[in-house]
Amino acid sequence: MRRVSRIAVAGAATASLALTLSACGGTSTEASSSSDAKGGDKGLAIAYDVGGKGDQSFNDAAFAGLEQAKKEFGYQTQDIEPTEGETDADKEQRLVSLAKQGYNPVIGVGYAYATAVKEAAEQYPDTTFGIVDDSTVQLKNVADLVFSEEQASYLAGVAAAKSTKTNVVGFVGGVDIPLIHKFQAGFEQGVKDTNPKAKVLTQYLTQTAEEGGFSSPDKGKSAAEGQIEKKADVVYAAAGLSGQGVIEAAAANKVWAIGVDSDQYKQEALAKYKDAILTSAMKDVAKAVYNLAQSVEDGKPETGIVRGDLKSGEVGLAGSNPTFKDDTKLQEALETAKEKIISGEIKVKTS
Repeated sequence: MRRVSRIAVAGAATASLALTLSACGGTSTEASSSSDAKGGDKGLAIAYDVGGKGDQSFNDAAFAGLEQAKKEFGYQTQDIEPTEGETDADKEQRLVSLAKQGYNPVIGVGYAYATAVKEAAEQYPDTTFGIVDDSTVQLKNVADLVFSEEQASYLAGVAAAKSTKTNVVGFVGGVDIPLIHKFQAGFEQGVKDTNPKAKVLTQYLTQTAEEGGFSSPDKGKSAAEGQIEKKADVVYAAAGLSGQGVIEAAAANKVWAIGVDSDQYKQEALAKYKDAILTSAMKDVAKAVYNLAQSVEDGKPETGIVRGDLKSGEVGLAGSNPTFKDDTKLQEALETAKEKIISGEIKVKTS
């Protein structure tokens, strides 16, 4: 059951125009708020990261969680796209508007929402907020939904090392930030532990998200082509929407790509390239989003750091490609590595 009565949010209807303001880049000062604002009764709302819905990756996984919650709980949901060049104040306004309208929980998808989630959560202490991929907010009404991406990336490295014929593999990171360093570190370690002779080529597309590192397939394609010219025959992309360009380049050059976050072999927009997608290093953002909604629905909202890893089954490799799934030796190597990571025998690096 929901934590508060519908009476508590009856007055929130007058705030409906605030969402329009946020979509136009309104600032946090344009929405009234109060420290005693009550958590709402509408259901789950999410605000997307760079690239928005349709990235076939990170944001789409969050949307899948929202859709599951909407179907199961039968309540109203909302999902909001980012705007170009937006500020932390714009993000805060977006979250405040959703909370004011009565949505609960409200989730910012991506580390870039850290400041906005903190400010909004302090204004609406009875609303549960979530943030995906950040562990710095740590307020009583915030769930920091984080993942051990390095563990899935280690397995991706094992898969790459077992699949390469040139002993050269590539890593394409969207933005040069600590979060993506985790992907790189795990991947490189998995490759080297499996095949010490293999070389890992690394390239980051941009220094900041604002430069399009997570939202520019053309940049991803160019980077992958450069690595393929240097003999890379497996390329792993941790680059959001930009990863589509990496997959396209791999398909055109008849080498392997490894996707990220979602099972990209199954993504409709990538169907014509799927035979080039060996596997995807997944983190179950959908499950994390749904679980937070479930916890609020049950009246016991998750808070603090909520981590998904190999042991919980919330990170891992996709097995949709028959070539990958039916490779017995590869699967044995992956299972051995997985068991060693879970037991602690293998300590996967994060940087």
